[in-house]
Amino acid sequence: MGELDGKKAVVVGASRGLGRGIAEALSRSGASVLAIAREHRGLGELTAACPSIQTAVADAADPTLAGTVLDAQDPDILAVVAGASPLLHPIHHHSWETFSLNWHVDVRLTFNWLREALLRPLRPGSRVLLMSSGAATHGSPMSGGYAGAKATIRFMAAYADDEARRGGLGIRVVAVLPRLTPATGLGLATVRNYAAREGVSEEQFAKMLGAPVTPQSAGQAFVTLASGELGSAVAYSLTGDDGLTALPALA
Repeated sequence: MGELDGKKAVVVGASRGLGRGIAEALSRSGASVLAIAREHRGLGELTAACPSIQTAVADAADPTLAGTVLDAQDPDILAVVAGASPLLHPIHHHSWETFSLNWHVDVRLTFNWLREALLRPLRPGSRVLLMSSGAATHGSPMSGGYAGAKATIRFMAAYADDEARRGGLGIRVVAVLPRLTPATGLGLATVRNYAAREGVSEEQFAKMLGAPVTPQSAGQAFVTLASGELGSAVAYSLTGDDGLTALPALA
């Protein structure tokens, strides 16, 4: 028996990297999973690995998508992982458009999905799991407004969790902040840029980060948050060394 037998999950941004690992882990833990992404090829590879997963090719940032999907699926678990890949340049090499990319994509799409989850609302006992980033606390000087956008997602999780409590909805909302990892395409590109910036090899820089977060370990973390007892924390760091660690409330 799996921890999530009988549960329904929607994973937004599931075609590659940590999102794919999360979809696979939820499915293997017994949940019925709908995986959403723009990349048809990546979704095909996902279903080849986990044939029970249903897929939908769609743009997570489409403002009508969240309401349509949540009405049709009525999930117990909503994992919002999708986001744009930032331009890896120092601040003065950005235009405003490239600097603000993750605000216009990541923050906006997360807002749309979160808003629909509370307005519908999802059933009592549901979990909404938002992917933020370790950059939200440590910064990311080579990715424009990325760190600030991910910090805002952490704030949004706290706001929404509080509103769910105030409304007696029985819905929990948490943000997950994974450490930078070379185990994903974006993470590897970021490691290469920071290694060059610091004048060290990729291997040296990756070693400084500690054990990498992998799609598999991210997947297990999301299963834990979807199935386990949650305390009062609304944000968790995720590292390859320590796994999930509850973060203190923001002042």
